[in-house]
Amino acid sequence: MNRWLQRSQIWLHIPMMLVAVLFIAPLLWMISTSLKAPDDIISGLGTMQWIPKPITTENFRNVLGKIEEFPIWRWTFNSVFVSLAVTFLVLTVDALAAFAYSRLRWAGRDRIFGMLVATMLVPGQVLLIPLYLLIRKLGIFDTYAALILPASASAFGVFLLRQFFLTIPMELEEAARLDGCGPLGILRHVILPLSKPALATLGIFTFMGTWNAFEGPLLFTDSAAMRTLPVGITIFQGRYNIEYGPMMAAAALAAIPVTIAFLLFQRHIIKGISLTGLAGR
Repeated sequence: MNRWLQRSQIWLHIPMMLVAVLFIAPLLWMISTSLKAPDDIISGLGTMQWIPKPITTENFRNVLGKIEEFPIWRWTFNSVFVSLAVTFLVLTVDALAAFAYSRLRWAGRDRIFGMLVATMLVPGQVLLIPLYLLIRKLGIFDTYAALILPASASAFGVFLLRQFFLTIPMELEEAARLDGCGPLGILRHVILPLSKPALATLGIFTFMGTWNAFEGPLLFTDSAAMRTLPVGITIFQGRYNIEYGPMMAAAALAAIPVTIAFLLFQRHIIKGISLTGLAGR
């Protein structure tokens, strides 16, 4: 019986490994292209040459060496600052909203929450033009505020945290109330310490989404100094030609922070997602 289970698990893991290879292949091709010479990149497109021969760091030197033409350090700072600021605001605002929707009793709570969840059905691209006009009206175009404020809260984050907050026993909240804690004290001393997996999940999703955001930074900024990495990388794509080597080198550098963040918090992400759907009320 045990041998049969082991064999069945092997056949189950084989298709999973094949799917994993399909997801990893573009990343490996990006790294391979970033280490190729310009002539090898063009000739390798037809032959699908995965291993660069010879391996060169010329593309990385071109990206990192021409600071005036490609201010990649400025773009990196913008991406890091905006991603961290948005992540902090999303965790703060969504935690407060999720606590109100899950623990506080007030008229119309469930109906308003249903309307909030329904906004997740609206594609983000539909809101780009209204947001652009609003940012122009407020006079914050081409500033950090234009990149941070529109993304400072999310319906998905409220839903995720609310579902997790509902799994926390009410007895802990009642004990804290007997000790003299108010609503904010309960949130700070009881709810948030027990919600680290959900907070880590929302935090890494928000950071990765903000880091990879393209449409917003492209529309809400105008100067090269305010560009983020995803938008700045497009500078290597000219009207008549594409500099594949420097573009792949810049993309590889841009992928390092989010890859490290995911590897550090993947355990919390899996735990947070697995526990979020346990609450049904």
